[in-house]
Amino acid sequence: MAKSRFQLVGSLLRPADLREYKIAIEHRDDIKYPFYDAFEGYKETETADIRKVIAEEKTAGIDVLTDGEYSKSMWHLDFVWGLKGIERYIADHGYTFQDHDGGHFETRKDIGIRITEPLSGKNHHFLDIYKLLKEEAGETDTKLTIWGPAHAYTEFTVFNQLVGEDQVYKTKEELKAGLTNAYKEFLKEYKEAGGEIIQFDDCLWELFDETNPTGFFAQGNSALANLADEFIAVNNDVADYGHELGLQVWTHNCRGNYESRSAAGGTYEAIATKFLKDQHYDRFFLEWDSEVAGDLKALESLKDSDAEVVLGLLSSKTTDLDDEERALKMLEEASQIIPKDRLFLSHQCGFASCDSGNELAIPQQWAKIKQGQDIAAKFWS
Repeated sequence: MAKSRFQLVGSLLRPADLREYKIAIEHRDDIKYPFYDAFEGYKETETADIRKVIAEEKTAGIDVLTDGEYSKSMWHLDFVWGLKGIERYIADHGYTFQDHDGGHFETRKDIGIRITEPLSGKNHHFLDIYKLLKEEAGETDTKLTIWGPAHAYTEFTVFNQLVGEDQVYKTKEELKAGLTNAYKEFLKEYKEAGGEIIQFDDCLWELFDETNPTGFFAQGNSALANLADEFIAVNNDVADYGHELGLQVWTHNCRGNYESRSAAGGTYEAIATKFLKDQHYDRFFLEWDSEVAGDLKALESLKDSDAEVVLGLLSSKTTDLDDEERALKMLEEASQIIPKDRLFLSHQCGFASCDSGNELAIPQQWAKIKQGQDIAAKFWS
């Protein structure tokens, strides 16, 4: 598998020509995913930019390649847009994030989802993108990043309430079954297309931390233990199926990342038993670039497992290089809990979870990646 101890979470800053199309998409809900037919030159531009960024990753020595997530407008919704039975629309409001001054910040608004017929993950557009990635990667390892199934299920049922007598799925159990089946259909075809690594991205775990002021507790949600268990069961159902297919199943967790802003707080320690120990992943990408996530004690939950841990000690949100001494110190602390040969280093999240990207320039992005590689080489030398 990977030779380098530095890993990319997935997304990279998009060039200006591609961003123009993504911005145009944002303001249209009369068009159908993947939107190529609606914009002349879009597909050609996206394909050319994906080829270029893959070549740049290879030149930079990245050994688990992605398409830079250039094919996406948002880190999560593009996957469900590609499922049969999903209709997107422009909602009244975007997602709520915390602005730099602590105030209210709103994301793009084309986040509305309707279910119009039973869901299916067959013949997904992501397979076309993956085949392009695989072709360009040659012998280098590749991974595909998609929305974690439990996060999608929670958004559909808790936040959007896409169940009821007037809906395609009458109960949560019916929706859960339909959604997980769609994920499994997709994974089967992904494996058939040559896929070896699937990464489920997820940023809801910390909402189950009762100390989180923006979590489910603060919102007055009841029966949280049951909701957490249901959440984990959904993820494990799909992860276990991925393992049956022979896939490596990874996950990435953060607290939101939109134009260098976060959506939530919460520590890993408060949720470690359920969301680390009890989830069936081969590799965890975790966020520890600031004190918000708490200390590294949460790693104790993975001490006796075989899971690998990618420590997101570096920040993809800032223009400056990271504190090397802090990263090396925390790597050493982590290695006292998890053996060094099961640890990796990364930024806390991708550089462009959504099309607009974080508030830094492309040369700064690559400088930060180079620093991460250098720190990893120093620690594991």
